[in-house]
Amino acid sequence: MRFFLSVLVFLAGFASVGYSEEHSGLRAMITGDDSRGWEAVGRLNIAGNSMCTGALIAPDLVLTAAHCMFDKDSRKQVDATKIEFLAGWRGGRATAYARVKRAVVHPDYTYAVNSSDIRVRNDIAVLQLTRPIQKTSITPFATGPRPRKGATVGVVSYARGRSDSPSIEESCRVLARQSGNLIMSCDVDFGASGAPVFNMENGNPQIVSVVSAMAEVQGRKVALGMSLAEPLEVVLAKLKETEGPFQKVEPASQRIILRGPLDHTGAKFVRP
Repeated sequence: MRFFLSVLVFLAGFASVGYSEEHSGLRAMITGDDSRGWEAVGRLNIAGNSMCTGALIAPDLVLTAAHCMFDKDSRKQVDATKIEFLAGWRGGRATAYARVKRAVVHPDYTYAVNSSDIRVRNDIAVLQLTRPIQKTSITPFATGPRPRKGATVGVVSYARGRSDSPSIEESCRVLARQSGNLIMSCDVDFGASGAPVFNMENGNPQIVSVVSAMAEVQGRKVALGMSLAEPLEVVLAKLKETEGPFQKVEPASQRIILRGPLDHTGAKFVRP
């Protein structure tokens, strides 16, 4: 089935509005019992004025979307040391905090604002933390192959109106796969950029994509992500190649990292 995407362009920094879970499979994870097993998903506070979602794939590595690493005004990559990962952030507290030492984006990713110029396929980044997160309650996620069309997947994310605790949608579907992109029925909003998309393998969640954008398909809101395996392999190889002394990116902002609510999000939800 061929899909035609009509764009919903929602720029970052809009004022917070009320969030409704009507007609959505989203479930807020308010208590420790709700979020048990998902503590490796966390909120990324970026340069003190925006947020995205990320997930640990190793004790010191966070997977997220590449576009989260760019300042929307200057269009330059933000200083990685101005980013903080809040693992399991819920109710004003995190299971663990760690600052970012460096950020590696896919070498073929180009940041763009205009919807006609933006691509989803290589919209991934891996952030290396200043120290590994080593708590028994936090287990980094494995990654897996791209899901088939029709597969049931899930998303754990933070977003506008629900930035103080994660929400999970356990039963959205892969509607189509196009040129390395995935079109999914998952409910996403600002801040969900970088959120892990999970497939269950023998009862264990594996990350198979990262939320990059939202759009409309035949009048229906959808989430867009990428087939993860190949782009992630490239980014991890680049990370390994650049081990050692790291040249910091020229900072686009000198704002202080905040741990409170951040409803102006850095997510760029546009068509690929």
